[in-house]
Amino acid sequence: MANLTASIYKGKITTLIGPSGAGKTTLLKLCNGLVSPTTGEITINGDSIKTLEPTLLRRRVGIALQSAPILKASVYENLALPRRLQQKDLPKEEAEQFLIAVGLAEAFLTKDATALSGGQKQRLSIARTLVNQSEILLLDEITSSLDPKSVREIEELIVQINEQFDVTIIWITHNIEQAQRLGHYTWLLKNGELIEASETEALFQSPNAVVQQFLTRGDES
Repeated sequence: MANLTASIYKGKITTLIGPSGAGKTTLLKLCNGLVSPTTGEITINGDSIKTLEPTLLRRRVGIALQSAPILKASVYENLALPRRLQQKDLPKEEAEQFLIAVGLAEAFLTKDATALSGGQKQRLSIARTLVNQSEILLLDEITSSLDPKSVREIEELIVQINEQFDVTIIWITHNIEQAQRLGHYTWLLKNGELIEASETEALFQSPNAVVQQFLTRGDES
């Protein structure tokens, strides 16, 4: 990616839009240490992520992907994974509360996670990030393969998590209307460069010709 200087606002939803290959996913990977920057610095509350041990960083900065990685095991085993990586246990009662937080009934704990629907798997993936009590949640096209009803439910869930837990959300979406609907702030990236970053309403009214071209033509721009 080219030189990029910008801030993500704590407790807000920032949506990332741009053509395929713009660098959106690379940016997310930089944020939780899956990729290391060759120059520059990324900080969380003033602390460089280079100073954080990788597992601690990834507990603070959770990530949920388009294709949620699900273990061939029960829903409980999937939820308990982050704690077990820390050599800790996840009490069943606490696991039930995480399910309730993402709109799944306690009875799901014993279900085979691989048998869940697409929307349910995304809810489980998000619940798993909550187990770590992440202060920042990275979302990469998490609704792109879901049916319209599931998309609405996941959107409502993310807004609820943002408001209830004061989690900072950075959300990549190819759906321009979704970005406009949910983002407090929106960034437009193209060819590895940050074209514009502002409050969502301001970006969608931007006089910048590159911004308007993308908003009109989407990934064709």
